This record gives sequence, structure tokens and C-alpha cells, in this order.
Amino acid sequence: MAPLHSSRISRRGALGAAGLVAGSALLVPGMRRAGGSAWAHQIYDQDLVIDLAVEPPTLDPALVYESDGWSVIHSIYDALVQFGPDGSLEMVLAESMAQVDPRTWEITLRPDITFHNGEPLDAAAIAFSISHLLDPETASQVAGNFQVIEEVEEVNSLTARLHLSAPAPWLPSVMAPWLALLPPVYAGDPANEFAKNPVGTGPYRFVRWDRGSRIALERNDDYFGNSAKGEPASESVAFRFVPDATTRVTDLVSDTSQLVRAVPFDELETVEATAEVVAQPIAGCSFVRIPTDVAPFDNGMVRQALNHAVDVEAIIATLLGGHGVRLPNVFVPGGLGYDEDLSPHTYDPELAKQLLADAGYPDGFNTRLAYTTGDRADLAAAIAGQLGAAGIDVELEPVETATFNATWQDPEAAPLRFLTWRPLYDPYTLLSLVISNTGFLSRYDNPEAQALIEAGAVEPDPEERDRIYRELGNVLHDSPAGIYLWSLTSFYGVDRDAPPWTPRPDDWILPLVAEGTL
Repeated sequence: MAPLHSSRISRRGALGAAGLVAGSALLVPGMRRAGGSAWAHQIYDQDLVIDLAVEPPTLDPALVYESDGWSVIHSIYDALVQFGPDGSLEMVLAESMAQVDPRTWEITLRPDITFHNGEPLDAAAIAFSISHLLDPETASQVAGNFQVIEEVEEVNSLTARLHLSAPAPWLPSVMAPWLALLPPVYAGDPANEFAKNPVGTGPYRFVRWDRGSRIALERNDDYFGNSAKGEPASESVAFRFVPDATTRVTDLVSDTSQLVRAVPFDELETVEATAEVVAQPIAGCSFVRIPTDVAPFDNGMVRQALNHAVDVEAIIATLLGGHGVRLPNVFVPGGLGYDEDLSPHTYDPELAKQLLADAGYPDGFNTRLAYTTGDRADLAAAIAGQLGAAGIDVELEPVETATFNATWQDPEAAPLRFLTWRPLYDPYTLLSLVISNTGFLSRYDNPEAQALIEAGAVEPDPEERDRIYRELGNVLHDSPAGIYLWSLTSFYGVDRDAPPWTPRPDDWILPLVAEGTL
């Protein structure tokens, strides 16, 4: 898998190298060395303010489904594993993780780690966290991805074995975002309301949540300093929730915030005048989901027509500054299933019109396209405009993120949905939730694709899984599950006096400095 590289954009030229952003470890105003700690860099001794676009509805890791929420969750909690910059699995709380056989995973935890309340990290935390995620009362949308776990055997205080109902080579990929370990005693007591008052093992401790405004954290002095995940960059952090992108830019240039999410492309010059822009390629994709369970989208020619009607290359050039690779399906560079020899659909509006006519819609049709209020409205508008030029009249529907996530299968919701999905080093989660005909978020059904999805889910050999997914990619190209768009790049605004910070290919904004940027 090819590594992803971040870059910094400024009028002075490229300022960063792979993984190096927001300065080096030189002492700058507002920073000091961390007294008595093992940190290899200076700790920012002011409040590091980070503007995110979306406020998480809860701080229960099992109920968070997007990057802004994960940014907060994984600042407080740690997972067993994470994906590294090149897509390889890296140990976080796990000291090791191995397949004893295709249906058994053995996990050994790092020793001498405690939760923020003093509870020891042990195998019971693995068992409790999985049980919580699977509990029907938790109502996690991703519980289905963990139901393959039939039993958690606590071998000893630091070792657990997961006994599975079927081979699940993808299991670590769903553990990385969702299996943040909970303290069993604390989280098991309903009086503590851990979803509002979280206690983890992570680099920051929870301080306060001002609903609708911010979440305040403070550095965990006892953090074990995982070299893969990183070390705290600041004494304290405030995650602010600012849905409007222009307001986030204003916060940055006025020094109200030091790090902001999703700088619009047309405001890059505004940011560059006083701050830096970090362009980070993300292991993810953007596409417009098309259902197959409702006319006219049950007709494959209509779905093909939609793909030929959108000038993806023009959108990349004009609205994304050339950042991103046009995709022929949902698989991305650096991830399983990506086939660089498979060509994307050509931009051909006349062919799109002909396909619509052949499908019985010579005059086109009307439809609706939903996107979240945290997404860029200009991208959705550009797609709608190009569909309109091919005879498909599209009504745009901006939707709050919580409502968007609750209406994936709602027949009354807009049939077309503009979305992004990351990380996609292992595409199992996207395939199982959104493409599979059994998926919790799916309205797509194709028997040939389904057989390949199911085969890839149980294939233990990585090379054979990759081959299966490449074959699946061809099926999804010819019988589209969406309008396939581009690979993702995130644009962050960073104050020039901000502490060192390491962007991530999963798009979580963690106020950490990873090894290699110290």
C-alpha cells in the first residue's frame, strides 16, 4: 500500500514533508518543555482551540460515526489498534494481536496502563467494551460488524481471545474507530453516565462539555506515550463546534482558534495570509449513493447515465485545487481493491442523455440529493448542476448530520446522498454497511456483487482478498452503487504559532505529535 503524504500550502511554497506539519520541535512563544515527563517535544502551555464542523451527539464510542466525533473520542480513549500512514496496522493499547486460527484472535495488552480514574487496563476491559457495543440497548449502528464475536475468553489479566463464528480478517479495521476501551467498573455504573462524562486511557482527560459550544480536555500526565498514536501537544484542548466554514476561517485568522477543520478552497488565500493550510490526503472516497430499490434508479442504464453526466475532473480542478484522484468505484489508492488499470466513467453528457432515453426517460426526471450541513454545499451544487445539464432536475436538501445518519434507509428521504467515507484501507465496513444487501445503511442490491462481498469478508489471505475486491470493483463500476467521485483530501487551517501537530490519513484531528514529527 502506498503511503499518503501531507503538504502545506502557502505563497512561500511547500513547507512540509511527509507527516511534518505545523513547525518543528523548536521552542516558540507560548510553549515550554514538559517538566518531569517523557515527552520528546515542548508542551503548549495555552489552551489549544480546535474548530470542528460537527458536535458528537454522545461520547459513547459505540455511537460515534464520523471524523469530528472520533477526533474527540480518540483524544480521550485509546483503541487496541490504529491504521498507520501506509495502511498497516499499528498497536496502541494492544502489545500484540494475532490470529491463532481463522476463527480466533488473541490480544495481549500493554502492561501497567491505567484509566484516568485509576482502574487498571486489563482483559476485562476488552470483554466489557465488546459486550457494551453488542448490547441491543446500546443501539450501535455498527453492532452487526461485531456480532461475529461469539465469546471473549479472558486468558489472563492482560490476554483475551476472541472466538468468532466465521473468519473475520477485517476485524481490526472496525476495532480501530469503534472499539475504544472502556473502564468496566466506572462505565458499568449507570450513575456515572460515561457517555457524558467519559473516562479513558487516552492522552487527554475529559473536563467539561458545554453542549452546543465546546468540549474541554486536559493533558493526561500519566499517558504512556504511545509512539504510533502520538503524544499530547498541549496542556489543555478545547474542541469547539462551528458548522459554518467561513466562521471557522474567521476564528483562525482572528486567533480565536489555532486549528480548524475543512477550509473551503475559495478561502485558502485568506488563511494563507496569516496562517498555514495543511493539505492531507485521506484514505477515503466521496460518492453519491444511488439506491436500486426505487425507480428510476433500479435501472442500471440510469445509474450509468448519472456517472457519465458528472464532470468529476472539472470539479477536482476548480473546487478542490487539483487535490484528489477520480475513482471508478468506491476503492481508493493505497487500499484493498483499488485497481489503477480500471478507468473511471468518461464525462459524456450526450451519452448520459442517450442512456436515459434508452432506459425510458428521454425527458429526464426529477429527484432529490441530500448532503450534510457539515459538507461543502458548493460540491453538491456542482454535481446537481451537471446532472441538470443532462436532463436530471435535482433538488438539493441540506440535512443536519444526526438526521442524515438516521435516515439512510428511509424511503421518504432523498434517494441520492452525497457522502464521504474514511478510512478505506480495508473497505469491509463500507461494503458491509452501505453496499451489501444486508447492510444497515444499504439500499443497493446486486447478486453478483453480494457474492463477492461475502467472499471477501471471510478470505484470510490478503492477496486473495485484494483480488476478490478488484473483481467486485469491476462489478460496481458496471452496475453502479453510486456516482463515483474522488479520493479525499482534507484542508486544515493551522495558526503559525500553534504547537507541532501530526495530521492523520483517517482524518481524525487529534491534538498529538506522532513519532517522526518530534
